[in-house]
Amino acid sequence: MNLMKATTAGIAFCAAGAVSAAELEVTHWWTSGGEAAAVAEFAKALDATGHTWVDGAIAGSGGTARPIIISRIIGGDPMHATQLNHGRQAEELIEAGLLLDITAVAEAGGWKDIINPSSLLDSCTVDGKIYCAPVNIHSWQWIWLSHKAYEDAGVPVPSNWDEYVASAGALEAAGKIPLAMGQQAWQSSGAFGVINVAVGGVELWNKINVQKDAEAAGGPEMAKVFEAAAAARAMAANSNVQDWNQATNLVITGQAGGQIMGDWAQGEFQVAEQVAGEDYTCLPGLGVNEVISTGGDAFYFPKQDDADIEAAQKELAALLVSPEVQVSFNLKKGSLPVRGDIDLSSANDCMKKGLEILAAGNILLSGDQVLSADTSGQIEDLMVEFWNDASYSAADAQAKYAEIIGDAD
Repeated sequence: MNLMKATTAGIAFCAAGAVSAAELEVTHWWTSGGEAAAVAEFAKALDATGHTWVDGAIAGSGGTARPIIISRIIGGDPMHATQLNHGRQAEELIEAGLLLDITAVAEAGGWKDIINPSSLLDSCTVDGKIYCAPVNIHSWQWIWLSHKAYEDAGVPVPSNWDEYVASAGALEAAGKIPLAMGQQAWQSSGAFGVINVAVGGVELWNKINVQKDAEAAGGPEMAKVFEAAAAARAMAANSNVQDWNQATNLVITGQAGGQIMGDWAQGEFQVAEQVAGEDYTCLPGLGVNEVISTGGDAFYFPKQDDADIEAAQKELAALLVSPEVQVSFNLKKGSLPVRGDIDLSSANDCMKKGLEILAAGNILLSGDQVLSADTSGQIEDLMVEFWNDASYSAADAQAKYAEIIGDAD
């Protein structure tokens, strides 16, 4: 069976069990302009089947939405489908038997042959059973630079991290914020992770995050990472915005030189009708280590008592991975598709850079895939304290970080 036939078979498999149209409540935290445009592609595709997408957007970040989502499922008021990130966020829900096993959908669609990298499907798999449909690859490993800000400052657009740090003085003299940063824990923690990979390298990142090597976390190479994070903290000192997309808007409007943010920022540049390479520059791996992390978003399907609803859930699962939906959604979202067999020749320059890095195999797992929610939360708490207190030294923050890694599960 070829790949296209396998996917068609997957959708047909689910449709065969759907005896009537259903309304499916779908929860997610995609509420910015670019995100809303992307999720509308999912809704349009489901509505075309005769089912109805009932949008359950939750304002705020994933950190705000996930507790609400999990509380509803545990509390007996489950939605029909919900966004979570690839990785360990759904472990307890699966162990409690609250999520639908969609292994048959995945097998009918040939997901093992088309999901790339395979770690995405592995993250949906527990004890040999598949519980989620991966929909994209989102990588944190980017910095976005405003051409207008640099033109106003009279200096060239940087091509790497060192040049970017060196440009901070010229940006400040021109009344610009060197680094746009929203005041939410996940943003500072995520930026730290990007600096970790760019400055420390992939080998060090794997030692700490995958192997939980506390000695490496407290060592001299990691000290360079914390020193770079302290430099970034100083560059972001005057960035007084809350949400990530507000920080992105500072770059779009030329008020800030750059932003360390995942590739979902592309959706905001697209809505603003800005052109990669003309209005803004994107540097994977901060222009130092060109790698992408292979985390992202997946949809899980809480168990229901209604057979018709379950059939519709399985139809939605297959639809999310179908070629047409993968293209339409990811072009709007700015993320990379989870399928390795589709044409994205219409992608912008930044997305093409990501595809080239993915094709070359220069990838690493995301923090969501290797760290428990508890460990991730402790690191976020540390980063909040570190980024918000200029007197918190890099050395002291590193010592606390090494302690957290030493206790990580």
